[in-house]
Amino acid sequence: MTGLEITLLVVVLALVVVIGVWLVGTANRLDRLHIRTDAAWAALEAALARRAVVARAVSGVLDHDRSDPLRAVSERAERAARPDREAAENELTRHLAAVDRQSLPLTLAAELIDAEHRVVIARRVHGDAVRDTLSQRRRRFVRWFKLAGTAPEPQYLEIAEPELGEEVPRPRPAARVVLLDADDRVLLFHGHDPVRAEDTYWFTAGGGVEPGEDLRTAASRELAEETGVELPPEALKGPLWRRRVAFSFEGRNYDGEEWFFLGHLPDGVTIDTTGFTTLESQTIAEHRWWTTTELRQTTDTVYPVQLADLMTSVRDWDGTVKAVR
Repeated sequence: MTGLEITLLVVVLALVVVIGVWLVGTANRLDRLHIRTDAAWAALEAALARRAVVARAVSGVLDHDRSDPLRAVSERAERAARPDREAAENELTRHLAAVDRQSLPLTLAAELIDAEHRVVIARRVHGDAVRDTLSQRRRRFVRWFKLAGTAPEPQYLEIAEPELGEEVPRPRPAARVVLLDADDRVLLFHGHDPVRAEDTYWFTAGGGVEPGEDLRTAASRELAEETGVELPPEALKGPLWRRRVAFSFEGRNYDGEEWFFLGHLPDGVTIDTTGFTTLESQTIAEHRWWTTTELRQTTDTVYPVQLADLMTSVRDWDGTVKAVR
């Protein structure tokens, strides 16, 4: 074998190795893309299933003429086979778009909006995964060498996205705790809106209810996060009061509904705010215990507005929920 022939052989072998490495790398990348697409589809299916469940719950509070069609459409979307899924989900989107969110109980309206947001996010993630996978599969060498193997070609789910505009206030159910110490003083935080730092106010511990969370559990969780005081949900009394309020925070409008529970500071426990989120640390300047007399005398803004009057009878709760301001 001549030197030229040996050189050619080495070059050919090198090319074979390079091509082989490229083919293996491409096949592995395709495998990862298919795994990503499958995971994105599973997440999208889960988001759509949750939306259907919430839609059925919404149908339960509507009048008869709207309730039955929405329930039927929700169940049809849940049962639809893959070829019929787009039509079924689009029909559900149309029915939900006709629902007046402000007429729903606040917790349910918040659940619905959250479910719709998750559908939009999951659909976009799935669409990106499908696009990347198809782009790789349709390359000439991938098709020639059948590098996709037996994996089925992924498909887009072409469904209309719900309108997620901010033209109406976003529902925000919240659970709060009127925490009393041994001297019947109430704990209040002093904070402000990030976009209106000059307008400060005092408020009780508590915060937003997470999707699927009941009010009492939310109140217990928020109390622990903001004060370090761990009271089990069953140790809280109430809800004592309900406060409906329209407000803005960070430039966003909210339709708020707050439910107040009564809790007592355990002996020997002190307030610990190290569990504050970054936003809470930036917007809450201090906390202190207030007597009823101090609440009556202060010129500071306190929420609820009637807190001083409410404190006189907080220990003698009669089991009814009172609407407050």
